[in-house]
Amino acid sequence: MHKLLLILWLLLMLPYQAMAAIDVYDFPTDDQRKRYQKFLEELRCPKCKNNNLAGTNSEIADDLRRELHKMVLEGKTDAEIIDFMVSRYGDFVLYRPPVQGNTIVLWLGPLVFLVIGLGTVGWIVLRRRRLLTAEPGLTEDEQKQLAAILEAEKADLQKSKN
Repeated sequence: MHKLLLILWLLLMLPYQAMAAIDVYDFPTDDQRKRYQKFLEELRCPKCKNNNLAGTNSEIADDLRRELHKMVLEGKTDAEIIDFMVSRYGDFVLYRPPVQGNTIVLWLGPLVFLVIGLGTVGWIVLRRRRLLTAEPGLTEDEQKQLAAILEAEKADLQKSKN
């Protein structure tokens, strides 16, 4: 009885992923397999947003992997494969979209923020240096006012001693 329960428990503990179907694509040459793997890493799943085709099991990613396998076997060039994917799913499918009017912010945004950040740090450093090296000085009117206040304090001090 204990053996039967143990076997049943082990069967229930098998990971579900071990039971899931895994697509395996064969290629006649190692270069084709490497190209296929490169595209799996460089192309984004349209449904999963931040996953590449290798990192998701969505139905659309399965379709794209099948289509990619077919195109690699047909001898399509990298440009033809990219053009097909972009025409079907837009620039979003690329992790590195081309530089064009609608993607210029993606390419120049980090540079702009870097320049703004460095400019701000530089401005703060220069301002602090000026404050530290500036000699504190009073205008003539301020010196006269200070002298008058000090004289008044001395007089009050003298009165309190007497």
